Amino acid sequence: MHILASRWAEDYMKLNPEISIYVEGGGTAQGVQALVEGKADICTASRPLRPNEARLLAENYGKLGMNFLVAKDALSIYIHPQNPVQDLTLAQVKEIFGGKITNWQDVGGHNAPITVLIRPPNSGTHLYFKEHVLDGDDYTPTAQIMSTTSMVVNVVTDNPEAIGYGGIAYGMNVVHCQLDGFAPTEENIRNDRYPIIRYLYLYTIDTPPTPVKAFIDWILSEGQKVVNEVGYMPLWTVD
Repeated sequence: MHILASRWAEDYMKLNPEISIYVEGGGTAQGVQALVEGKADICTASRPLRPNEARLLAENYGKLGMNFLVAKDALSIYIHPQNPVQDLTLAQVKEIFGGKITNWQDVGGHNAPITVLIRPPNSGTHLYFKEHVLDGDDYTPTAQIMSTTSMVVNVVTDNPEAIGYGGIAYGMNVVHCQLDGFAPTEENIRNDRYPIIRYLYLYTIDTPPTPVKAFIDWILSEGQKVVNEVGYMPLWTVD
């Protein structure tokens, strides 16, 4: 989500040169921690707050935080263009990332070991995938941890045996695998046919002060154009 937040900030500052917005990546958990510690006015997140995070907000501020839905996203499964496997079932994906399927031959590909790439535990994407695809089970211990989605894409681009996951806005040079026969296209995401869909959020501690609220209001109106340009799904169409 870092690329989306950076574009929002860049475009908004062009319209409002008296405003300065600093964007820092690192994953949802790091963003929430910055919010709790008072180091950030807004936290971007690819998942709802965890109970312990809401507890920290309540203990520090007597608030549970405010969330704003800002975009719709799908988690793509990235595969190298030379890999003949370009359509998997969700059950197969679970077994690959869980370590039960370890060779591409077992899902119709070449006889080659599967290189599994995942995001770190502080990533909201890591947690979402674990909860909604692995059903809470652990990732395979042989998985390689990539600190950013861009790194996942880069490794898949260079390694025909690799598989990873990330937002649909990334990975122009890799195949976004079909799941259960549905590709992560705009139509399939909008109609909830593609099986791994999520919302993206902004969090504040309380009702945001005027400058922050103005930025969020812009994101929820004109800023939805940026959502579409970056490659995510806007909540509604802006003329």
